[in-house]
Amino acid sequence: MRDFTIRVGRRRAIRPSAVVWLTVVWMLLWDRPSVANMLSGLVLSVVLPLVFPLPPVGHHLRLRPAGLAVFGLLAAVDLLHSAGPLAWQAAGGRGRARRNSVIGVPLRTRSDLILAIMAISLSATPGRLVLDVRRSDATLFLHVLGAADDAAVDKARRDVLALERRTVRAFGTRDDLRALAEAAS
Repeated sequence: MRDFTIRVGRRRAIRPSAVVWLTVVWMLLWDRPSVANMLSGLVLSVVLPLVFPLPPVGHHLRLRPAGLAVFGLLAAVDLLHSAGPLAWQAAGGRGRARRNSVIGVPLRTRSDLILAIMAISLSATPGRLVLDVRRSDATLFLHVLGAADDAAVDKARRDVLALERRTVRAFGTRDDLRALAEAAS
């Protein structure tokens, strides 16, 4: 089922599903639901997209529920798994490497959307921070805590490529999926 759009001029549009969603979020921000909150939420959810329109998202964008579920589940696992060693290293625990690395990881897909989701996901994971994104060849530069030797750096690169695979399976276009398959063969 496709969401319809109400056109207001050539470049402005209102999506009723977005109006409903933004109104619900607005009402959740307040202490108690009221008619005034609902009306102000409706007005804001109509006026704001007209005043500040978002750029169009490619029409080939697909949201894959199974891939999204795996992406979300493994993102939660990554958060839990990385928080422990990070806390241990921050507390000065013995046996943990204190050296860190800055690594570059070229991605196999060239999508700006995948690049943005990857940068956000990696920066949200404790112990990793995206320092730079080179869009021309889709390379992410990361600061990785505890990557003191070549084996740890290789593991960090493999983790980034695994995240790319999950991201493409959750949000990628057919071209992204094809690029991933071609890189694997």
